[in-house]
Amino acid sequence: MQREQNTGKPDCPEKDRVEPKRSQGVQSIGVCKGVNGDNANGIRDEGHRPWGNPERSLLDAILDYGNMVMAIERVISNKGSAGVDGMTVDELFKYFDMHQKELCESIRGGWYKPKPVKRVEIPKPDGGKRLLGVPTVIDRMVQQAMVQVLQPIFEKTFSDSSYGFRPGRSAHQAIQQALKYYEEGYTYVVDLDLEKYFDTVNHDVLISMVMETVEDKQVIALIRKFLKSGVMEGGIVSQTVQGTPQGGLCNMSHKPPYGVPSMSSNSAVKVRYTDGSSKC
Repeated sequence: MQREQNTGKPDCPEKDRVEPKRSQGVQSIGVCKGVNGDNANGIRDEGHRPWGNPERSLLDAILDYGNMVMAIERVISNKGSAGVDGMTVDELFKYFDMHQKELCESIRGGWYKPKPVKRVEIPKPDGGKRLLGVPTVIDRMVQQAMVQVLQPIFEKTFSDSSYGFRPGRSAHQAIQQALKYYEEGYTYVVDLDLEKYFDTVNHDVLISMVMETVEDKQVIALIRKFLKSGVMEGGIVSQTVQGTPQGGLCNMSHKPPYGVPSMSSNSAVKVRYTDGSSKC
């Protein structure tokens, strides 16, 4: 049975649907012109624009048909469990086929409403529990489409000493860099870890840091909606006033920049992986 994401506007037309296909042979095309006619590229530094057309907004790039199809395929390949609506990744392509136009219009119009994430607990090696938040597959698709556009923009702003959740970087590389510093004569290590980092991220601080690079108000509003989408546990929805759910894709964009200024130093070398850091 097909489950529909609540976009907040049930009478949105669904005609002229585009049949989604696998990424092979898909051409990148713009979908749904801006409701306000704004052609601003949506970023403060034009050198950060990862697409070639200066007339396209940041939201245009996110909602690009080819970008959305790649996002769907990534979500499907990552598998994962269903969110609060019960929709599985196997149903995602069919949903996009039937509701692509409506979904695009709801995001552009500002009435797209992400569903609360589903609370899941997994055991930690130290005996505690790690709280995860599982978004619906539709929300994961939109988040992935955002990551694919925003990640290249923010990559240019990240520190070379940051290795967590970045393309072409890994924990193994962080270890290799630490070993290199040791071989260079650094023998003292200060190991840092931010306790309950994901649970205590200040939304306003995070958004203000994102706005230093991104000025597209529609994209900023969409990010804030995901941060404020809430958590469902035992059938009860709780508001999220701070923090980001581990398990969603929105937290991937903020891991490296959030808190970096306070961790800078000219007198030490640093190796950083997500919410932890080691200084030599």
